[in-house]
Amino acid sequence: MDVQQLQSTAQALVVEGKGILAADESTGTIKKRLDSIGVESTEETRRAYRELLFTTEGAEEFISGVILYDETIRQSASDGTPFPKLLASKGVIPGIKVDTGAKPLALTDGETITEGLDGLRDRLEEYRELGARFAKWRATYSIAHDKPSEYCVWTNAHALARYAALCQEAGLVPIVEPEVLQDGTHTIAESRKATGRVLQAVYTELHDQRLDFRGTLLKPNMVLSGYDASDRASADEVADVTLECLYKHVPAAVPGIVFLSGGQSDEDATAHLNAMNARGPHPWQLSFSYGRALQAPALKAWGGKEESVEAAQRAYYHRAKMNSAARTGMYAPEMERQAVTA
Repeated sequence: MDVQQLQSTAQALVVEGKGILAADESTGTIKKRLDSIGVESTEETRRAYRELLFTTEGAEEFISGVILYDETIRQSASDGTPFPKLLASKGVIPGIKVDTGAKPLALTDGETITEGLDGLRDRLEEYRELGARFAKWRATYSIAHDKPSEYCVWTNAHALARYAALCQEAGLVPIVEPEVLQDGTHTIAESRKATGRVLQAVYTELHDQRLDFRGTLLKPNMVLSGYDASDRASADEVADVTLECLYKHVPAAVPGIVFLSGGQSDEDATAHLNAMNARGPHPWQLSFSYGRALQAPALKAWGGKEESVEAAQRAYYHRAKMNSAARTGMYAPEMERQAVTA
């Protein structure tokens, strides 16, 4: 394992002003996205959609890396250039989702464990040969009166750390993604408690399994009120509570925290990130690793039509630019309206 290379890749992924595009939707998830715009999900439509994103001119000013799915990392642009090579030529670092999804956790009431450790060492070796320089593994936890259970918290933490250790062994930076789901009516205080428990377990396991924290990134949820809560926390409260949680549980040696957007609206995800960075500087870079919150406007603008590719690329470029501004704490909602009227 080349420790310096891992650390420099991790730092490059969270370089100032840039963040990560999560384009690693599984075949089932991307089908739902394409269904929503009336486009049949085929290998070619999925490839064409990803090419639209990856070839957006100037997006590399705001995007440091892209997380790919197994199918996508093997695909090529219409001119025959493999996607990892295309991204690398723009200075964008290719990454890969390596877990095989959340499955029911035995002997629990609806909790999950993320699978994919079997054969992972060999898969990581192949992905590195295909051009990947970092990887991602997501674990999920629900909030309820008895959830997440200690069992769910610690079994997922152990799996995340095993994945991360195998990544570093293979020369790939592991993005560790423990997502406390924000579905439900819970308060921000309940979200804070659950997120803290999860992060404490994750970093205990990462330490015990000999990870070099400087060659890792964390991809957590923001601490929010439940999406169905009657009283939703403001952007300022979200920023304060999320930062308090991170300061308590995330070692300063971690180079960056790349938030997931979850079910937030595009603009909420940007505003919350901005509010946290406006309170900086922090021990870690606070960045983004958004999927839907970067892609939704582009997907809608595209609609599967060749003549709409440019409009879709403009929409994607705009969201990437807004989130880049949020990385410096300089984003303002007026910037959205200015873009519309420009």
